[in-house]
Amino acid sequence: MDYFTIASILIVLSALFSYINVKFLKLPITIGLMLITIVFTIVIVAIGQFDDTILVTEKELINQIDFETVLLDIMLSFLLFAGALHTNFNQLKIQRGPVLAFATLGVLVSTFLVGLFMYFMFEAFGYHIDFIYCLLFGALISPTDPIAVLGILKKVGAPKNLEAKIVGESLFNDGVGVVVFLTIFSIAKSPNAAIEVSEILQLFGVEVLGGVGLGLLLGYITYKLMKSIDNYEVEVIITLATVMGGSLLAHKLHMSAPLAMVTAGLIVGHDTIRSSAMSEVTEAYVDKFWEMIDVLLNAVLFIMIGMEMLVLTFELNFIIAGLIAVPLVLLCRFISLWLPIKFYAKKLQFIPKTNLIMTWGGLRGGISIALALTLTQEMHRELFLVVTYVIVVISIVGQGLTVGPIIKRLTRKAD
Repeated sequence: MDYFTIASILIVLSALFSYINVKFLKLPITIGLMLITIVFTIVIVAIGQFDDTILVTEKELINQIDFETVLLDIMLSFLLFAGALHTNFNQLKIQRGPVLAFATLGVLVSTFLVGLFMYFMFEAFGYHIDFIYCLLFGALISPTDPIAVLGILKKVGAPKNLEAKIVGESLFNDGVGVVVFLTIFSIAKSPNAAIEVSEILQLFGVEVLGGVGLGLLLGYITYKLMKSIDNYEVEVIITLATVMGGSLLAHKLHMSAPLAMVTAGLIVGHDTIRSSAMSEVTEAYVDKFWEMIDVLLNAVLFIMIGMEMLVLTFELNFIIAGLIAVPLVLLCRFISLWLPIKFYAKKLQFIPKTNLIMTWGGLRGGISIALALTLTQEMHRELFLVVTYVIVVISIVGQGLTVGPIIKRLTRKAD
């Protein structure tokens, strides 16, 4: 299949499944589309037992989509910019301390704890997997997914200071998580090569600090260009050019494109920037354009996630390992958040049970699956793929459906 055919099929399925969700299920788009796609895929597999024409076609479609490249190199920049554009900058500024701690220290601690727990769990299962590979899994599963989190939090009406913590962490920990993953991946790929600590720090510095710096520059240039004219059509195109050109530049300079896009989006979306650089008409068109980009790419992404199950190796032991890993990963997240929350709770107003809410509200999504797909066979790719898929599905469906009632119940008690 050519790219246009693949894109057309995904858009048609997105429209159809979104209609079914809005008309009948009335669930948040991420949850609804994933559920519908999984059911659709299971039905296709069942039909395939009698006539495999559709099943073969769907497998061919999935095999031709380079999921990790499509998500990490293309879609993620658009989704993060759109999410940052509509994030409450003032609340994020107030909560910048804990958000930074969650996105850096939290990811590192969670990566190590998940790797440690998974190593002993696999030993108990009789799988002798090197600790470095378990650590690699910890790095890919630790970042939370802003794409899954944003829509759900806005729908349940979470308190602004809590929303700022969860959304801010999710926006920034993707870039940090990807850098941590790539660092461990380079070590795991060449275990006998001498890798200096200075090289790791340099990689981390260029990716993270370089990405943020590039985002600041892109945001400032975008602001100056938009301020110098008053034409909503051109200004919308400028924001699009910021994302596409900025992402391309970040990849060429080996900087973190996700962090660059988050930073640029926060600057362009800042209330002061909006009021001084955009007319009311421009602001409305920019917001609506990026809202539609967000909804469309979300729909396509979660349909691809649902269909990925066709190409996984579902062995019983793999599934059981995934089910056991779910509470382990949640426990590691709870522990990794404990110290930053304890430290900042004295300085900022935290609602009761913040750690519990953030643990349950830290959903995993497509980023974890995309990173798992980059693993090699020597890194036990099939095992970690299934474990990751099980965690993601349970996270989005199970946690996603219940995080709203939990937030409402706990915040009502606090009030």
